[in-house]
Amino acid sequence: MMPLRLHNTWTRQVAPFTSRTPGHVGFYSCGPTVYNYAHIGNLRTYIFADLMRRVLEAEGFDVRHVMNITDVGHLTSDADTGEDKMEKGARQQGRTAWEIAEFYTAAFKQDLQRLEVLEPTIWCRATDHIPQMIETVRQIEARGFTYQTSDGIYFDTSKMPEYGQLARLDLAGQQAGARVAVNDEKRNAQDFALWKFSDPAEQRQMEWESPWGKGFPGWHIECSAMAAEYLGVPFDLHSGGVDHIPVHHTNEIAQTLAATGHLLADWWVHGEFLVLKDRRMGKSEGNFLTLQSLIDAGYSPMAYRYLTYSAHYRSHLTFTEEGMDGASSAMRNLHGQFAALPIDAGAIADDAALARFGDALRDDLNAPKALAVVWETIRDASLSPEIRRATVLRMDAVLPMGLAHVVPEEAPAGPPAEVEALLDRRREARASKNWAASDAIRGEIVALGWDVRDTAQGQVVSPVGR
Repeated sequence: MMPLRLHNTWTRQVAPFTSRTPGHVGFYSCGPTVYNYAHIGNLRTYIFADLMRRVLEAEGFDVRHVMNITDVGHLTSDADTGEDKMEKGARQQGRTAWEIAEFYTAAFKQDLQRLEVLEPTIWCRATDHIPQMIETVRQIEARGFTYQTSDGIYFDTSKMPEYGQLARLDLAGQQAGARVAVNDEKRNAQDFALWKFSDPAEQRQMEWESPWGKGFPGWHIECSAMAAEYLGVPFDLHSGGVDHIPVHHTNEIAQTLAATGHLLADWWVHGEFLVLKDRRMGKSEGNFLTLQSLIDAGYSPMAYRYLTYSAHYRSHLTFTEEGMDGASSAMRNLHGQFAALPIDAGAIADDAALARFGDALRDDLNAPKALAVVWETIRDASLSPEIRRATVLRMDAVLPMGLAHVVPEEAPAGPPAEVEALLDRRREARASKNWAASDAIRGEIVALGWDVRDTAQGQVVSPVGR
């Protein structure tokens, strides 16, 4: 059995996974900004994180999984300009920022349930952790990594040689680029806000008092503060989409390193984009599909999850209607074959098939290869139907395909006594080579709603039409 291997964005290598405390994993997933519905590209990232957690648990780890809900501080520009997405969404939708946060958080959790994504051990909402964020900024300030402008407290990236290592950023290129003109008070193009001041001319719905003045936290400080609160620093594993690498996760690392002297997490694992019509899918691009839109089009939520298994999590996945139709058809076929397998509570899963399946997932979560093993197993005539069912059901617990909810086909009831008597008479007729009598008796059996097939093992009877 091969060890679990994952790709670490920090080292750019696939390597055997290790945790700081044997048998335990501290795992932080970047959650949604709840100003709108999550799109299916977002949901692909959460499906991959769920698969990673399930594989870790299948390997025997006790996983403490933390996911944030960003309900304040995420501005419309990564350059720390524009409106807070929550405040903007509230104004556009005619509700308070608190109301839209509650509504879209509930919608997000419903999407996860529909996709059989396990709930995290801990949900943490940004607005519930303002004191922790303020304290983290104070620590960064005390170590000399901040400066103040007219609109907030900023992190001075020039004081950290390690800044940008996660993303392999070209800092000289950024310094010469257009972003430097966004805010003339920023010392460096890549500097980012830790705390933003409220505009005295505007009334914000979400603002708090701080040592620097009334305002609200920067987006990046939220995750550092909440991850430290529930997992300590450093912890084992941090996941997110590849879009988080150049800004959000790079800034999380920098501010935590400044505050504590430690890297935030040992392992950084990122999922690739879902591509729609040659473009990444994104809410800001205005080209996104929700899970509900797929349901309205007649697709099962789990058919979308099945589609995500067709590409490795570190590869682009192109979404097309044809691809979705294919995934839906394949999953229905899988469910149909599974439903036909008889249940035997005493059946033991096949170790060899489970080993192949496990090795595929231990190879950097190779879902396409693992799914191929599922299909090989359900069709493996060398295994009894009962063992095939038990084995594939074990696989479904790690690579969810909706099989746990498939209702087995009811086994047909046995023939009534009068049909059994006719079968005995027909058996005697055939033994004496009285073919005319055999055919006549068969006609009587069919008239009673049963069919007879003659096989090497003898007469096989089944309801007509089966």
